[in-house]
Amino acid sequence: MTAAQEMPGRDSPPSADPVVASRRRLITDALGIGASAAGFGFVYGLSARQAGFSPIEAMAMSTIVFAGAAQFAAVGYIVSGLAWPGVVLLTALLNARHLLYSAALAPWLRDVPFVRRAVMAHLLTDEAFALSIGHYRRIGRGDERGYWIGAIGSTFIPWNLATLAGVWLGGGIPEPGRFGIDIIFPAAMVGLAVGLITGRRELVAAIAGAGVGVVVALVSSPSIGIVVGGLVGPAVGLLVPAGVAHEMAPLGTTASADRFAVPGTHLDTGATAGVDAGAAAGVDAGPGAGSSAGTDADTGAGAGIRGRPGSRADVETGPVEPRS
Repeated sequence: MTAAQEMPGRDSPPSADPVVASRRRLITDALGIGASAAGFGFVYGLSARQAGFSPIEAMAMSTIVFAGAAQFAAVGYIVSGLAWPGVVLLTALLNARHLLYSAALAPWLRDVPFVRRAVMAHLLTDEAFALSIGHYRRIGRGDERGYWIGAIGSTFIPWNLATLAGVWLGGGIPEPGRFGIDIIFPAAMVGLAVGLITGRRELVAAIAGAGVGVVVALVSSPSIGIVVGGLVGPAVGLLVPAGVAHEMAPLGTTASADRFAVPGTHLDTGATAGVDAGAAAGVDAGPGAGSSAGTDADTGAGAGIRGRPGSRADVETGPVEPRS
């Protein structure tokens, strides 16, 4: 045993509580995201007033629906005269990604009572998911308070306050077109759409959906064009072969799961080889070494295995030395 192993405190002084440190970082990140959420909330408030929403209706949508991009889309659908079943269907498709978000968060929050988890689901947004999943992976376990900090501080409060400001200012402008405010909604939707394009499949889906939607709208009506374009675009995008899609983490692969999974729920690609090599080295080393290597493999020492919550992760593969 080395001196560093006998007196670990001398070389590695005790650090601060990792949960507290991670929460501080969470608050800092939430403040930055909150500024962006406030900007979009303000634009939504202006757009809702321009579309004929009353202040109560606009604020009710922001607090009860609380769906960001889906609220922008719903305003556009309502202005175009789309019937409510179509509005519900298309906004549900737009928010279908939240099924994946909630499934990824569920293992971290399984000990939270159902009622509080239901409220968490209502406050779930892209920003809240990104902040909370990063926080949980930093500390290696779930943290209910951390979720509330991220969800409420980064989006819910800034979004609703900015919506209220946008509704008030929008109602005080008699002719929004004179100031170019009538372009805010389409410009915001274009910006949101561009931000969602991360590969060739999304690009093909956007072009196909927009093209089909415009053609159908000219032939029939804008409301029908929106529905047809919204359904045909994603279907065409899925036809793009995976080999040319240039996806960094295709859905269903280990790379995709690793972005959001609880540590210890799967092995890395090279982990099995590392464990097998370590076990073989232990067997060759002499009697008793095989069990030692197997124990090290199970605990993640000497192998590239994702650590369990609360343990070290991504330990480098190394030779397993026999124990005397």
